[in-house]
Parts: sequence; C-alpha cells; structure tokens
Amino acid sequence: MKIKYTLLAVLFVFSACKKDFLDSKPKAKLSDELLNTPEGIEGLCIAAYAALAGPDGQGTHERPTTNWIYGDVRAETAYKGGGGVGDISDFNAFETFTGVFPTFWSLDGKWFDLYRSVQRANSAIRRLNAISETVMPQKNIRLGEMRFLRAHYFFELNRLFNRVPYFDENVENTDYIKIPNTQFSRDQLLEKIAAEFAAASDLLPATQAEPGRTTKYAAKAYQAKVVLYRAYKQKDDNTFSSIDATLMNNALTLCDEVITQGGYSLLDDFQKLSQAEFDNSKESVFAVQHSIGDGTTNGRINWSNLLNAPKGPAYGGDGFFQPSQNLVNSFKTDINGIPMPDTYNNGNLMTVADGLATNVDPRLDFTVGRIGVRWKNYTASAYAANWAREPATYGYYHNKKALVSPESPFMVKGFPWGGSALNWTIIRYADVLLWKAEALIELNRQNEAYPLINQVRARAKNSKYVLAFPNTSATDYAAKYNIETYQPGLNCVWTNDYARKALRFERKLEFAMEGERFFDLVRWGIADQVLNQEYFPKEKILRTYLQNARFVKGRDEYFPIPQAQINFSGGLYKQNPNYN
Repeated sequence: MKIKYTLLAVLFVFSACKKDFLDSKPKAKLSDELLNTPEGIEGLCIAAYAALAGPDGQGTHERPTTNWIYGDVRAETAYKGGGGVGDISDFNAFETFTGVFPTFWSLDGKWFDLYRSVQRANSAIRRLNAISETVMPQKNIRLGEMRFLRAHYFFELNRLFNRVPYFDENVENTDYIKIPNTQFSRDQLLEKIAAEFAAASDLLPATQAEPGRTTKYAAKAYQAKVVLYRAYKQKDDNTFSSIDATLMNNALTLCDEVITQGGYSLLDDFQKLSQAEFDNSKESVFAVQHSIGDGTTNGRINWSNLLNAPKGPAYGGDGFFQPSQNLVNSFKTDINGIPMPDTYNNGNLMTVADGLATNVDPRLDFTVGRIGVRWKNYTASAYAANWAREPATYGYYHNKKALVSPESPFMVKGFPWGGSALNWTIIRYADVLLWKAEALIELNRQNEAYPLINQVRARAKNSKYVLAFPNTSATDYAAKYNIETYQPGLNCVWTNDYARKALRFERKLEFAMEGERFFDLVRWGIADQVLNQEYFPKEKILRTYLQNARFVKGRDEYFPIPQAQINFSGGLYKQNPNYN
C-alpha cells in the first residue's frame, strides 16, 4: 500500500505501527510516561518523517521543502512566475540576486523549519537511546531512520546557509544558543553529515516492509551525494578551490554498492516519474510520501508546490515556477540526437509547438508545458496561452513534472490546486548512475562513464513520446523527437572535457525542475560563469525584469544567516561573507 502520514496529529500517535504507518489518529496527550513507551517513541519517529514535507505542512509553499525556489529559480532553469515580480517579493530577490537581506521572513522561516525538523529527530533519538532493545525490538532500525533524517535536515541547512550550528541529541535545548555557527567549516560539516549517513546505513535493513521508511542503501546513496559535494573543495569565501580525488573515489565506491546491491533500476518510461501509480517504484531511493483520501480534509498533499499549478481550467492555480527559455532551448539535439551544450542557446525554440521543425529531446514535453502540445493525458484541450498567469513577464511555459494529469484519481479537485498523492522524490536511481559517472570523469576514467550516462538517455529514448493533440495515432508525435546515446568515435569525441560537459548537461536535462540545478552549479564552481556569462545576458532580452540581475561570486553561493537568528544567539552567529 502507499504510505501516508498525517502532519497535524503526528506528535500524538501512540498506536502500534503496522501497515497503517503514518496514518494514525491522536489518542492521548504528550507526557514523559507515554513518550518513553515503544508506542510513544514510534509517534516521535513519525513526527520526524512528517517534517520531510515541512513541520508546518500547509505553510511550506512560502518556504518549500521541494527546493523549487532555492534550486531552480536561482539557476538558469526557471522563473519565479506567479502574478508579477511583486508577488512574493522575497522570491524575486532570490531569482535576481538583488536586495537579498538577512531580515527576509522567508529565510528565517526556512532556517527555523529545518531546525525544528532536526529537533524532532533528536527528540526521538533521545528516547530511543534510553529504551532497551528487549522492550522495543525495532530500536536500532528506528535509530538508523532518525539519524538518516537528521543528516538530511542538516544537509539542507548546509547547502542553503553553509555556516550553521551543528549539534546532536546530547545537547540540551537550553544550550543551543551557546553553539556558534562557525564551529565547523563546510568541509567539516559535510564530513559529519556523511558520517551520520554511514552510521544510519549500519543500523538499517536493506529493505523495509513499509514503503517510505529509509533503508541501508538509501543511506549509502545519500552518503555518496554528501561525499561528492565534499569532494568539491571551497575556500572560506565560498568559491571553488579544488577536487579531492580520495573523496571522489569514496563516492564512487558508495555508488557501486548502491548499484550492485541496492536492487534499484530505472523505470521504463520517463513519464511514469510523474504518475502517482508508480510512487515508491524501483527507481525511488528516498522520497517524501504524499496522499489523498486518507481521512484528512485535503489529504497529505505536497503543500510546497501549492503555488505551482498553471492557471488553466484543469487546475486554476497560481502560476508560479515556470521553465525558462534557456531550459527549453537546452532540449535541442543535433542531427545525431546528441545535446548541443555549446550552441543550444544560439536561438530560441518556439513557445508554441513547432511540429517537425527542430530536433528535440523527448524529455522536453514531459517536463515543460508548451502551447499546442498535449498536457499529459488531458483530453479537454492542449496546453493553451490562457493557462499562463503573467505571460508578459514570465512567458508561456509551465512545469509539467510535479503535477499529475487532471483526470487522475490521485488529484484533489479544486483547492489546493494541483494537490495530489504524487510523492516528492529526493533521490532516484538516475541520480546514483550520474553521480558514479561524474566521479569517474573527475578521476580521468571517462571511458567508464558514458555507458552510465547512456542508461539514462536510453530510458528517455525508449519512453512513449508525447502525441500531437488531439490526434492519438501512436506515431503522430507533438514534435520532432530525436535522442540517441553517446557513441564515441561515431557521434562524439569522448575526451575528458567533453565527458564532463556531457555529464553536467545530462543532469540539467534529466533533473530539470526538480530543485537541484543551482546546488550543482555551486558545487562545481561554475555558478558565476553560467549565470552571468551565459544566462542573464540573453535571458534579459526576453524578460526585462532580469535587467539588473547578477550573481555575486563569493556571496550568492549561500543565503545570508537570518538576522533574527543572529539576534537569538546574542550576536554569537557570524554572517556569511559579503552580506552587509
């Protein structure tokens, strides 16, 4: 069954955790006597899981756990969208890198949410440490789960704010204020987080009966991600300095373990990633669980994406999070079906369906709504111009990926717009394949990397392509789809430089609109180059609100430490570089 959890009541759950894990009703008030029982501890563990979607649930559209504003709108792949630049003005500042201040409510809220999530994990760990395995046979498994979740929350804090206070369950709540945010460097924090995932993997089983719980190989995969981030060394001013080959080898070893022992594989159709029927599939390594029809008013939907449905009749949403022209252009392919990372942005693909005029990767129309192109399985109309809320500012494209098709039984009808049972996947198997390829390339073993990239490309090639609208002929496609795998010596010259460029571009295409792109640019040390030299100069011609946009190297890799938190610490916390 699909795992569901209820946020509002989760701290009060004390019933046994069987197949109805994360879907229980409140039965008692909190007390030490109750919380020190196996049932009470299970409730605390559920609370830590529930925080994956934000400890406040419905409020997360303003500080999204899906990272759409932090990971894509700050990159070259998406616009803020919505009702104009003043609609959530903080987000406009994030997008343009102008006027981002430590006093922003959205930054303080995000910091606070993540530390509350850390605290939920710590609360569970304290109780778990105090109970015997005889009384609670699942003790060590739950400890592994909580250490995994705590590491996840700290990783999010680190890649958003960099300089953050780190503590475990042994620190009393009253002592938090005494911990500086500069006690550990970025490298030391990532080392601690990676060690947490390693400890979690030692405690966790290879599989769990209840989908949604973390596992040994999910922990190893996340550890690989953190080690990979750590391998890209940064100076004290946040800028890239070097690559650590030992850490790259460590990441490679972890990826190999996940690939050979984890039991994961790619789904056979890229579009299935956006269908709730395939939640917790063989490709899902770690995902936030969502649901509808679970006994709550709106279900356990993805409130982080509440703003991000188009305005059209199928959803009636707020129109935030729109794909950029740069992203759309990225899906062009050459006559051999290969990406064009050096020339893709020389001209713009048309906003409307242009038939068979240009070769494109089929993932374009799985990811982006384009005028005249079939919208998922919706039969009432194709994606139309009037679906865009503010086209004069943000254009007509919209994000398809995080929405289920309007006729799906897994979607809420009406408000919350576009809300559904679709899980939000944090790590999927395609990540692991491309992390391994990345490590191989940086270790000058690029000839071992292209078969891994080709697995991802072959899945896209063999998926069912988007059909023309309203025609349903099996070969009447919406565009001229042309995608092939890399064949060194035939359609490419696979040097180390070419391989690196191909890998990075493949991540851009495969994970478009999944909240990861900006973090990739920062760890690779190329955010300044991509944004200031390649993106803003061309995009501002189309989007005049980007006229003054500029990424400041040595500052904008991370957000400022919220001023409210500096005040809370009595001035102990130090501000990030170059934020006055």
